[in-house]
Amino acid sequence: MDTIGQLSHGLAVALTPENILWAFLGALVGTLIGVLPGLGPTAGMALLVPLSVGLEPASAVIMIAAIYYGAMYGGSTTAILMNVPGEVSSVVTALDGYAMARQGRGGAALAIAAIGSFAAGLVSILLLVVLAPLIAPLALSFGPLELCALTVLALVAAVNLAGRSPARGLLSCGLGLLIAMVGSDPVTGEGRFTFGSVELLAGIGFIPVVVGLFAISEILVAAESGAASIYEGRLARLYPSRDELRRSVGPIARGSLLGFVLGLIPGLSPAAASFTAYDVERRISRSPERFGKGAIEGVASPEAANNSAVGGGLVPLLTLGIPTSPTIAVLLGAFLVHGVTPGPLIFSEHPDVAWPFIASMFVGNVILVLLNLPLVRIWARIVSVPYAVILPVILLVSFIGVYSVNSRGFDVVVMLVFGFCGYGMRRARVPLAPMVLALVIAPIIESSFRQSLSLGGGSVLVFGRSPLALGLLGVALILLWTGLRSRRRAAVAAAVEEDF
Repeated sequence: MDTIGQLSHGLAVALTPENILWAFLGALVGTLIGVLPGLGPTAGMALLVPLSVGLEPASAVIMIAAIYYGAMYGGSTTAILMNVPGEVSSVVTALDGYAMARQGRGGAALAIAAIGSFAAGLVSILLLVVLAPLIAPLALSFGPLELCALTVLALVAAVNLAGRSPARGLLSCGLGLLIAMVGSDPVTGEGRFTFGSVELLAGIGFIPVVVGLFAISEILVAAESGAASIYEGRLARLYPSRDELRRSVGPIARGSLLGFVLGLIPGLSPAAASFTAYDVERRISRSPERFGKGAIEGVASPEAANNSAVGGGLVPLLTLGIPTSPTIAVLLGAFLVHGVTPGPLIFSEHPDVAWPFIASMFVGNVILVLLNLPLVRIWARIVSVPYAVILPVILLVSFIGVYSVNSRGFDVVVMLVFGFCGYGMRRARVPLAPMVLALVIAPIIESSFRQSLSLGGGSVLVFGRSPLALGLLGVALILLWTGLRSRRRAAVAAAVEEDF
């Protein structure tokens, strides 16, 4: 049976009433998991895999996969409406999404996030079906040298989020890397920057840091401003206008392709895909100054990249049995629990599981957009709820989300500490996003850099052995140099304009 015939058979299985029900429940639960800060798709899927033991293998993996992409979308809801990212990859969505909410355009931001996620999901599935056998070997060509160079490129993208102040962006990135160093050395096991604290030996989790930097600092800023609510005017139209839809087509397409490619690479977080896609859109935009102030493209592109990375990560899993992220590793566990081993033989030995699983992603994405678009009208009105009501709710959700990750009161303390740090950084106009991305990918940089040095006998010249790594590092240097140069020109032009 050819690919089209196998996919048609898989679609017929996925469209049975039983499997539609499991896909719907997975998408619903995943959305709720994504909304709650701290859980995220990895923890949510890990908690629910044991509950799928009694199901048929196809139904089980359909439900677990629906939880995955449901959680990836759900994290954008609170990020847009309350500046509380439910998932790390939603941090960049909050940059323009929350700015739109403060302008009364939260409904449009939510709708374009749902549309972008849906379109990116379809693109990634099509690429998964057509290109999986061809692209999987390319993903395996990324060794420590290439992965280290790629993460450096992602850090440069994060620095560029600082707008006209690259120095502040570098400071924010440096703080993120420094925080990531706290804990046990991954090689020797010795404590680093723990100051004798047993709690710090486990390191500082990024969920308490992210929630503190964004949610708690937002509460402090709101309390200081004295405003009555997030948005006090009349709400704008709840769905995107034709012009906003037109301007979102290109960012969604580019974000979908970029997210899929970056999702292929083992060890690279979907958050890196979101940040990179955002930086690409800001760079090619004719009016980059709009980004961070409510640009619809700043929501469409990262959301598309975020969800497309899901499909990209499934390519090495299904074709080679290799998980590219902790979340994909949990999905691998769900396959193994039901006696299915992903790899080159999965399509011949388990076609009744593999093809319904792929086809269910079409069904699940349709369910996800049908589930969330009608809720836009309800969610969008949160911005007009008085601060006296909404701030305690944000605080409660933040406490529950952070504590639920490891059930440690220390994480709550970390969240509060970084809440005040985030407030200070906002007052000093130091961007928060570069710090978050640096914190997320610092372990990848450290491990890949150490492995690279081991390969080269301690010499950094080992990067010269890989043309791909050299090319990525060269692109990073060019982007950093052009960013510094363009901002210097903008500063000179502004000074000249003031003189006249």
